[in-house]
Amino acid sequence: MGAIPDVLFVCTHNAGRSQMAAALLDREAAGQVRVTSAGSQPASELNPAVVAAMAEIGLDISRQFPKPLTTDKVQAADIVITMGCGDACPVYPGKRYLDWDLPDPAGLDLAAIRPIRDDIRQRVRDLLGDLGIPA
Repeated sequence: MGAIPDVLFVCTHNAGRSQMAAALLDREAAGQVRVTSAGSQPASELNPAVVAAMAEIGLDISRQFPKPLTTDKVQAADIVITMGCGDACPVYPGKRYLDWDLPDPAGLDLAAIRPIRDDIRQRVRDLLGDLGIPA
């Protein structure tokens, strides 16, 4: 890894889990990590309940949009964190891969998304600890 690690979060639609993780890591790392997210089958828009859940904790992701997973994004990343994209996530030698088994927030209401958000927040803090970056 370089001086500033590149972390890529990947889920199927890039409309929920990976967007929450990217926003949380970006805030917690305070510029000490480069963060991107993508989806193997990007949705047309973010999940509105996910946007609301993030707003509750002071993160406005309303201007974000689902982005496609590309080979270039994976190759540029030092750490690829998958969240349910299955076989659609390309695997390259020399990359560090983590799989975060999290429920898909698609179709869930705000009350059901809050625990997913909070789980992701804890995983992000643990990741920063692994990287030696104070949260």
